[in-house]
Amino acid sequence: MKLSALQQSYINRRNSFRGSGPLDGSVDGGPKSPAAMFWLVLHGLCCLISLVLGFRFSRLILFLLFSTSNTSLHSMSPFRTATEVSDALALQTTLSSSSSQSNPQSPANRTVISSSRVVVGRHGILIRPWPHPSPVEVMKAHRIIERVQREQRLQYGVKNPRTVIAITPTYVRTFQTLHLTGVMHSLMNVPYDLIWIVVEAGGTTNETASLLANSGLLTIHIGFDEKMPITWEQRHLVETRMRHRALRVVREEKLDGIVMFADDSNMHSLELFEEIQKVKWIGAVSVGILAHMGHSNEELSGVQKEGDVENSAMPVQGPACNSLNKFVGWHTFNPLPYVGNSAIYIGDRGVVLPRKLEWSGFVLNSRLLWKGSEEKPEWVKDLDTVAGGKDETESPLSLLKDSAMVEPLGDCGRKVLIWWLRVEARADSKFPARWIIDPPLDVTVPAKRTPWPDAPPELPSNERLISVEEKMEKQPTKVRTHRSKRSSRNKRKQEARAVEAQVLARQSGEN
Repeated sequence: MKLSALQQSYINRRNSFRGSGPLDGSVDGGPKSPAAMFWLVLHGLCCLISLVLGFRFSRLILFLLFSTSNTSLHSMSPFRTATEVSDALALQTTLSSSSSQSNPQSPANRTVISSSRVVVGRHGILIRPWPHPSPVEVMKAHRIIERVQREQRLQYGVKNPRTVIAITPTYVRTFQTLHLTGVMHSLMNVPYDLIWIVVEAGGTTNETASLLANSGLLTIHIGFDEKMPITWEQRHLVETRMRHRALRVVREEKLDGIVMFADDSNMHSLELFEEIQKVKWIGAVSVGILAHMGHSNEELSGVQKEGDVENSAMPVQGPACNSLNKFVGWHTFNPLPYVGNSAIYIGDRGVVLPRKLEWSGFVLNSRLLWKGSEEKPEWVKDLDTVAGGKDETESPLSLLKDSAMVEPLGDCGRKVLIWWLRVEARADSKFPARWIIDPPLDVTVPAKRTPWPDAPPELPSNERLISVEEKMEKQPTKVRTHRSKRSSRNKRKQEARAVEAQVLARQSGEN
């Protein structure tokens, strides 16, 4: 039944197509109208012109005929100079501003055309306003970014950050500006409140005070009566006493925060300042020891072969933890490979060795130093008993009765957050005070070209005579140099021949 119905519908379709008349001849086969022929000829002509000129000529014709842009911005010719464009833009701006002043309530008068198009060839150039932003808008953007960062820090960072108290022993020397500037910039980037206690050996000086004034930080500049010695061993002892002096200031002033020991030649990671906020009483971080040597690589490799290579392969001081992240001991720097080549005096070429445990690897709660504090644990010694005894040359572990109370920081000591380095110039090296060159430097190598086109100043008459005489003396010497070389060669040959003759005569006389 279905098959017969499909056959019947197919037969009806064939009959309908056959019965239909021929198609309209006016569409394809009939003669075209004059308007269609005109546009066809015009299109072909534009195609030929486009092939010759290299761009679509028809688009330019349509743009000129049907352009609806503002007549004040576009002249009859599409090719205009920059002066005409700027004048048109200035005229449009003044017209729009005057109209807005006359009717401030109308929103349409407030619109100002800030851009237009200028046709050069086949491409349009978009004229934009001056690209430099307003300084006021830039400062607003910086304030917004700062506020966003502050909100992110409050939401995802440390909830109640404590004040960071940085202790730095220093003294005036050649590299003081270099080292102290590095520490200063690290402390300036700390996002928390910070107090910088700087203890200067030999008393306070204007050089150090000027550097601290440029930091803009809250600083406490303390003078220390002792001068810095010229040996590394004695320098370590003096620096320890300077740190004890700063700790007494923390106790006397009852400064509340986290105490860290930022030596002026060390390098600090900004992650360190966020990590030390986790400490409760006393913590320790890993310190990378950058031991350097002024000798060649061959000498250094020979020194390392004599010592224990396995221990010297990891120059790190810091806490060591087990697989359960429990503090079990310390990893110290092995100085045995460098004992014979260690530096004794400041400025020597040998390796500068650290102490057993450096102070810079420890941080502590300032309330451990307060007198009469109820929160002070029982396993903490008094600062006066430590500073006056033999333990003053040791690390902050001397403040503890039980060293097992140390809290390992930095992923249980796996992250190195401080780098210990001691690089100093010779003790007798010269440098300008505050590194300010006054008076100006003398010219040792004259410049071939100067930025000013003026002629050099004329020499006095006496200097002219001297320069002329020098030139006259130099000219004959240039001619005689070749002869003098020949005469010296001939003399050497004659002397060699005479010596050979004497030797032959002696040999013949002996025979």
